[in-house]
Amino acid sequence: MNTPLLTNNIINRPVLVTGGAGFIGSHLVEALLSGGTQVIVLDSLSDFYSPEQKRANIAPFMAHPSFTFIHGDIRDRDLVFGIFRDYRPARVAHLAAMANVRYSIERASEYVDVNITGTINLLDAARETPTTNFIFASTSSIYGNTDQIPFSEDQDTSRPLAPYPASKKASEVMGYAYHNLFGLDFTALRFFTAYGPGVRPDMMSYMVMEKIVKGEPITLYNGGEMFRDWTYIEDIVKGIVSALDLPLGYDIINLGRGEPVKLSDFVAIIESLVGRKAIVHARPAPPSEPPITYCNLQKARDLLGYQPAISIEEGLTRTWNWVKNRGFGSPST
Repeated sequence: MNTPLLTNNIINRPVLVTGGAGFIGSHLVEALLSGGTQVIVLDSLSDFYSPEQKRANIAPFMAHPSFTFIHGDIRDRDLVFGIFRDYRPARVAHLAAMANVRYSIERASEYVDVNITGTINLLDAARETPTTNFIFASTSSIYGNTDQIPFSEDQDTSRPLAPYPASKKASEVMGYAYHNLFGLDFTALRFFTAYGPGVRPDMMSYMVMEKIVKGEPITLYNGGEMFRDWTYIEDIVKGIVSALDLPLGYDIINLGRGEPVKLSDFVAIIESLVGRKAIVHARPAPPSEPPITYCNLQKARDLLGYQPAISIEEGLTRTWNWVKNRGFGSPST
């Protein structure tokens, strides 16, 4: 571990990125380092998906003089407090979490343990350190099944459809309590279906590409007549970086594309990239799946200057180019 930073100067103090070896986290780390920011990553390298992929995500940063990696769990309260004591991070990007809506259905206790208890550990440590801004990764799935389209930050989110978004809602509410009681600046960013190079293997963009290449069937709920607001990773990261630089007291901001894509059209784009038709099994959507996600971007534009730039066609092309290099890029006959 590097020598702890002793200065109280905010400019010279690092950003703590939890989950920084993951998909969104590693892209954020790259952006911060390229901008001259010192970065501390705390990541458990859990086996929810391949730890080897996570290690590969951060391998390019390991020798960087402004990068420190700490292998550990946000549920380890003593470790979390020790990091804040030794490194005194000025800002926090809290991305570590148990993700995946459907996986959470039978695992509510695990999602509470990681996503809520872990977040509270970080909030407690941050309030005892002069932390200038706490950015929390929330989710568009928090909106549930709503008739209010597009989704706006001020609408009711009290009826999430599964434990994963429920755990994120609880952490958003806890963030307000810490802002109210301790003056902590806390911004929840609600991500809308991030994708791109480095995407997790359990996420739809990766799974559809892999299954088409391998000639395996994919499941499309409601025959593909569902819509998701796919948001390219580069756009998500720009929004996070802007939020880190802007303490807002307490706030919630959507980060999405603002252009929902029908799932059958999404698959068709991937089919054209792979050069092969998908084997599709249609099933009714389970109760955890809303028919549409649709981001209202106005608040992100007004506060963060956020403007997503990467179209679904360009984003999937970049994602496919990354996937091809993972060893199954040639369709089998």
